[in-house]
Amino acid sequence: MIAAPHLVGILNITTDSFSDGGLWLDPQQAFRHAQDMISDGATIIDIGAESTRPGAQRVTENIEQQRIQTIVCILTQWRQDTHQKFLISIDTTRSSVAQCALDQGADIINDVSGGTLDPQLPNLVADYNCQYIVQHWRQWLDLTKPQTQYTHGVLTDVYTELMHQVDNVLNKGVPPQNIIIDPGLGFSKPTPHHNYPLLTHLHQFTQSGYPVLIGASRKRFLQTTLTPQKPTQHDLDIATAIITAYCSLQPIWGVRVHNVHDSAIALAIAQQWKANQQND
Repeated sequence: MIAAPHLVGILNITTDSFSDGGLWLDPQQAFRHAQDMISDGATIIDIGAESTRPGAQRVTENIEQQRIQTIVCILTQWRQDTHQKFLISIDTTRSSVAQCALDQGADIINDVSGGTLDPQLPNLVADYNCQYIVQHWRQWLDLTKPQTQYTHGVLTDVYTELMHQVDNVLNKGVPPQNIIIDPGLGFSKPTPHHNYPLLTHLHQFTQSGYPVLIGASRKRFLQTTLTPQKPTQHDLDIATAIITAYCSLQPIWGVRVHNVHDSAIALAIAQQWKANQQND
């Protein structure tokens, strides 16, 4: 049976993330939320201290580093004291923030810029020999220059561009076995017709030989899909859980979600479904 993907719980310690900005900014509230996600089935906690939603304003390097350092210290100490088995991923595009987090015990760097925004970040990852999530990237903060044209179709262009990013990361010394790829749902892909081709052709990414992370949680293309119903956050979590179930039937490394509880239920049903198919 295809191994169940990691449930990657999103911990946004920001003021302006698109669905939960400000909720987990306090370190103790963030810690409790991380504990809840682990209890619900998360095997990785992905911590981000800077919003990457379209139009977001960048936080200073010092603020991002302080936010990350505080919660990573709390989580690594708790993990050590309780022998909890989970990994800590850091969602950052800055090498200084990544280094601080890795020094405090983080395990994975999740770079939405795929090694392009801070040229030193892949070198740092190589030095620390940690796992590195390379996401498909076309600038997301500058709304005056939308990057949504895909000359050869979204699937072909995203795959080609992502593999080019991977090549650049490899050339900076990151071992291939440490690379995880992410097609970047929602990043320069605002509409359903930008995103569903990537989901329905996941095999193209999994056949690359690299583990694949999918992050569809609560994203705009899901809102657009459900627009006539004026979707609530709960509706978006249901939609996300359905994508989790679908992805779990593919050889996917992980799914990145806000609501771990709902996706864990979807994952359990999908895995049992798959097991029963193989036993027929």
